[in-house]
Amino acid sequence: MLDKEKIRRILSQREKQTIVVTDAPLAPAAVLVPIYERNDEYWILFTKRTQKVEHHKGQISFPGGAHDKVDRDLVNTALRETFEEIGVQPEHVELLGELDRIGTLTSNFLITPFVGIIPYPYEFTIATNELEELVEVPISALLDNNNYREESHVYEGRTYVASFFEYKGKVIWGATARILKQFLDLVFGEDNDYGKV
Repeated sequence: MLDKEKIRRILSQREKQTIVVTDAPLAPAAVLVPIYERNDEYWILFTKRTQKVEHHKGQISFPGGAHDKVDRDLVNTALRETFEEIGVQPEHVELLGELDRIGTLTSNFLITPFVGIIPYPYEFTIATNELEELVEVPISALLDNNNYREESHVYEGRTYVASFFEYKGKVIWGATARILKQFLDLVFGEDNDYGKV
């Protein structure tokens, strides 16, 4: 069973880090890692971006975006963007904590990821100008090593390890995969039966 209090404890007790592999100035952004229960299993909800958006065209990502001056803080950014992109009301998100800040390589954002539980089933409303579709992946599939690989890449003279998750022909990579890997390692690293209720 997914232990919400354990996740809260893990995320609150560790010192947050900032992981960047570029010296470029980074603009603040935030995303939500939305988790829900479906068919006695826990799932994570991703979005697939359209080719019309400015950044990360066609990529699978978490709902979220750039910090706006109307936002009180980065939690507010993540919740506002989640509502705008997929229609989940902020009051329907049960926040569990925060992961490390991650810098993107091409769009120059510094992303603060927040982990939250959302209700399911839910009447999602997709912002079709930004999103092509919702991508739902069971945590058990993300924990299956057959669906995961790593590659070494060099960017601006620095070597880093890139993570790739694959599920039903869809590939999760880039900053989203780095955020996802950290979440899975922290929460499920010792007990891979955790994806089940």
